[in-house]
Amino acid sequence: MKILAVETATNCQSVAILDGENVLAQDIHPDCHSHASVLLPTIDRLLQSLGHSLSELDGLTVSIGPGSFTGLRVGLSTMMGIRLATKIPLVTVPTLEAMAWNVRKDHVVLCPMLKASRGEVYWALFRWESEELTRLSDDQYGDISQVVKSIKENVMMYGEGWVLHERKFKESLGAKAIPGPEEAMRTSAVSVALCSLSSFRLRQYAGGQLSPRYVQRAEAEVQWEAKAREASL
Repeated sequence: MKILAVETATNCQSVAILDGENVLAQDIHPDCHSHASVLLPTIDRLLQSLGHSLSELDGLTVSIGPGSFTGLRVGLSTMMGIRLATKIPLVTVPTLEAMAWNVRKDHVVLCPMLKASRGEVYWALFRWESEELTRLSDDQYGDISQVVKSIKENVMMYGEGWVLHERKFKESLGAKAIPGPEEAMRTSAVSVALCSLSSFRLRQYAGGQLSPRYVQRAEAEVQWEAKAREASL
């Protein structure tokens, strides 16, 4: 099964084409400031490198959040557009759950983290058992102290949220905070694709009405509501 996977939840844009678990082609743009201008050309370039067209794909998958509001909208709208044009089934994958596929290690609690606004982070807890991934918590949003309160045992921490606040986590958690491997720190379209495979097998495709998984509301939305309240007074 050939799958086109897209990850735009952070500034690290990742695109990959897989056949099952076999990676056929991938592109990583580590500091992408405009997903809107880079994403479609990247998809086209990867397909051309394989001599493929969109019609030869069997599935589409995209990271749905949490993460960058703009990045998530670009990734999701692009893949929805491709689905509309080609009728290829689409699967959406929670970003933090996809990041849990960056580290496939049994009996270790995983805590992937993404940076959010105002020094806060998104995080969730997972564990691999006999090659099955179990979610231990919902996606969370909050400050460093809230993350620390959620940690009850040794946990492997990684992602841009960890990189940004590593010193604070080590000070607060001590030996409980185990740094993840360097290659796990970035979001990955390959992990998005691997995370989506079970949904494709079960034909659990995304519906027609889709929106990013924000976990928190966009700052622009909060400000707009505040201005609307002021105007009504």
